[in-house]
Amino acid sequence: MIHIKVPATSANMGPGFDSIGVALQLYNHLWFEQIEEGLEIIVKRKHEIEIPTDKNNLIYKTMVDFFAETGNVMPPVRLIQEDYIPMVRGLGSSAACIVAGLLAANHLSGCHYSKEELSQIAAKIEGHPDNSNPALFGGMVVGATDYNEMRHVRLDLPSDLVFAIMVPNFPVSTHDARRVLPSTYDRSDAVFNASRAALLVASIYSGNYENLSMAMQDSIHQPYRSQLIPDMERIFKAAKNYGALGAYLSGAGSTLMAVLTDKQAETFQYKMAAYLKAIPNEWQLTLLKPDEKGAQLVAE
Repeated sequence: MIHIKVPATSANMGPGFDSIGVALQLYNHLWFEQIEEGLEIIVKRKHEIEIPTDKNNLIYKTMVDFFAETGNVMPPVRLIQEDYIPMVRGLGSSAACIVAGLLAANHLSGCHYSKEELSQIAAKIEGHPDNSNPALFGGMVVGATDYNEMRHVRLDLPSDLVFAIMVPNFPVSTHDARRVLPSTYDRSDAVFNASRAALLVASIYSGNYENLSMAMQDSIHQPYRSQLIPDMERIFKAAKNYGALGAYLSGAGSTLMAVLTDKQAETFQYKMAAYLKAIPNEWQLTLLKPDEKGAQLVAE
């Protein structure tokens, strides 16, 4: 069998709406092989949202679409999923499935597309590249799309950065998160986000961590989505009080993210875990390092 592992991703990163994302050391796994006939999908871990084991499975659908687009015939396959990325929590679970499907189909079809070519396909499927790019390439990836193509730049993250994911017991669907956004913005909001997105990339690249608290501010999506996530601003404030360099809403939510360094990690984890335990919605805190390799395909 062939084994694929794909990292979780945290998109938007404050002001980087639909454009900036980072890969994290939390993974979904897929094993696949061609079989004589039919379709077999085995899901090894249960989730609160049931994963389809028929032709509606997102990994399988992605593979079928890839084969159709490349003019090949989809073979009978066995898929085994073992997913550790929380679903509908803003940590790129859908993008991980799409990337896994593309890598599996690319291998089975013999097309041998590069990761760059696959990233263009993934961005079109997702509609934006801030989850699919870091899932494929690892690190922190800045991407932009137009009608015809997607461009991106991958950045290595400083080795001492730690991402604290704070996951509640409720989901936020992408549909609901998009629905609460306004159709137009003031010029001041556009300037606010453009300046902070530029500051975020420059500060990460140069290691100027003192800028991150301002650089992760946002006026495009977080103020509107806060109504879907109780205690968001309180949690951001507490995270910064306990040593976080910056904090933001991960993807569409409901996960909240804090960024810190190795030196701050132990104290932050102790204090922040106690704080989260005292508020509603059963928030779970996990500290993760960035993933620098992205999706990997390994023969077994």
